This record gives sequence, C-alpha cells and structure tokens, in this order.
Amino acid sequence: MRYALNTLLKEGVDTVYTAAVVHVRREGDIIAEVAIGYPNPEASRSRTRRDTLFDVASLTKLFTATAFLALVTRGDVHLDTPISSIIPEFSGLRPIQPYEDPTQPGAMVTISTSDVPVDASKVTFRQLLTHTSGLPAWRPLYQMPREKIRTTVLATSFAYSPGTHVVYSDIGFILLGWALEALTGQPLTEVIAQYVTRPLGLTSVQFRPVNRSPFNPNIAATEYCSWRGRRIWGEVHDENAFALGGISGHAGLFGTARDLGAFGQAWLDRLRGAGNLPLSPSWAQEAVREQATEEKTRRGLGWALRSPDPNGYTYPLGENAFGHTGFTGTSLFIDPDRQLVIVALTNRVYFGRDPEGILRWRRKLHELVYSE
Repeated sequence: MRYALNTLLKEGVDTVYTAAVVHVRREGDIIAEVAIGYPNPEASRSRTRRDTLFDVASLTKLFTATAFLALVTRGDVHLDTPISSIIPEFSGLRPIQPYEDPTQPGAMVTISTSDVPVDASKVTFRQLLTHTSGLPAWRPLYQMPREKIRTTVLATSFAYSPGTHVVYSDIGFILLGWALEALTGQPLTEVIAQYVTRPLGLTSVQFRPVNRSPFNPNIAATEYCSWRGRRIWGEVHDENAFALGGISGHAGLFGTARDLGAFGQAWLDRLRGAGNLPLSPSWAQEAVREQATEEKTRRGLGWALRSPDPNGYTYPLGENAFGHTGFTGTSLFIDPDRQLVIVALTNRVYFGRDPEGILRWRRKLHELVYSE
C-alpha cells in the first residue's frame, strides 16, 4: 500500500496541496503512514513529516461532540435537553430568514420561506449534534466587533423549522462549545483536554499552537487571507473561529495524522466496549447510528455517515462507515466492519477554496485503501 499511497500523494502536490500526511490503521495496527510535500514552502524548504501539525478545521466538531457525549454518559446532561436550560439567552420566538452564503459573498441562502416563527427555547442538543436545529449554516461573525459575536449567535434567526431539514451548521457547534463551558464551568480547551485528548494521550491536538512555540516550519500553512492580509500559518484558517480567539466548538484544533488516527481508533475500540474513550459503548453506538437524513446526507451524533451517492467520496467505504471532513482539506473515516481508520491531513486551501481537487483526491484515496 505504501507505494500506491506515495504515487497518489505525489499526484496532489502543488495542485491540490503543498503538504499531506495519510495514516491508515487496520485492526488496531498502523499499516501505512506517508508524508509528502512542504508545509510552508514560502517560508521554508523543510519537508512534511509524519508529525507535521495541520489545521484540522471541522474535525474539531468531532472532539466537541465527543466531550459532550462524555457528559451525557456521566448523566450531567441529556441529548433531548433544550439548549435554553443551559444557556438561558437562547430562547424566544425567532423568524425564519435567509442567511449569508459563505461561498458567494453578497448572496443569500434560503432553506425555507415559512412565516411561522421558531421557539428557540425548544431546540435540543440532539438537534445541534444532528444538524437539524434550524440554525443557519454560517454567519459572517468575523465582520463584527468581537463583543457582539456572542449576542449575535444567541439571538440569531433560524433558516428553517427544527427537524424539517438537515443543514450542516457551524453556528450550532459554536453554541455546543459554549454549552460545554456552561455545563462544566471550564474553558473549552480544558473540557476537550479532560474528556478527550488527555485520556487518549493525544499530545499534539491543541488550539492555537503557534502561541506556545516560536516559528515552527513543521506546521502546515493554509490560505493567503485577504482579510488578515497574510498567509495563514499556526493560526486557525476559519475566520469565525479566529474572531473567537482561535478556540471554538466548530473549528480551531490542530493535530497530527497519528493522533487523529488514535482518536479514530479510540472510537472503533469503544464501539466494542474497549479502550479509554470516556463514554459508554451504548452511547458510542448511538452516535454512529443514523439519526437524520435528507436526500444523500446521513447524520449520526456529530458524525457524518456514508452517503449512498455513487459519485461521492464516501461511497467506496463500507455501508456502516462514518467520519468527517475539514474545510482545510482534512478527513477522518472509520469502517467498523473492516476495522479500518483512514486519516488524510492536507492544506488544500493553500491554493484557494475550489473543492473539486480535494474531493476527487479523497475518493481516490478511499478506493485505494479498499483495493488493498
């Protein structure tokens, strides 16, 4: 497999990404781990290593969801608890309105034209985790003063009536991160450390890594950001997470492929009742069961489930596979039937935001692993 992976990774260098690491486990053993390219070619000709740190983007949501499910296992909160019982400001009747399109500046996204208002106080944590809350996918929070971000999120309008659609929402996971802080009385960094990274020994997984070290050529750079006026390196690519100080429930974590692989293995182990992940096997199983579906989208609790779309990048995976992707070009997928964990960390946004290259490349990766 290593030779075939090397060939595939070479195909993407300087077209899809400048740096990539792929990590594959089968039945608990690492069967392949390949690094290629240059993490920050404008600043250094240091090569990508297996321990290169990547901005994992929305893979952060998996850590947020895992910490929340650990609290559910403890009995500190329930899935069907209204968010308003933990964050009282998230309440009251709200209109259904279009929201700003994150991919086309100036455009708006309309999910529903209903004029029936939504009672925010009835929205539950289950709906946040399954992306069925009715909340908009995104809002341009970074464009407003930081002191107004929290009040804007807590008072946001809805995009549709909860439970009627599946709309992937960063706003929902920003709320989930704040709820974790309210439930524990601790900052999100400590919550994720206590319930996820420390029990699993994931020493590389961290928010804001550049704040804890001088220039490190072993951190993969991402996009040139016109808003910040610089190439992004060592700070979160996601503008809203950056505006929130680099720490949020939806994005902000950095990590290595090996530690992401260990995280995936911990979930695989917990489904069988083994390992150190601090949630019950029954809740692990519930998290990867289909909770919501719309067209070709299937959702568990925090996890995305294999799509039936024959043209999609998850289609080569087994029917019970689950995982997640990150906007920066990262992915983690797990197949419990074949005891597989597949991690791909890249900096595909180095060349811009067109997703076609990484989507094709990711499908080829999954096809290759399943052909071995």
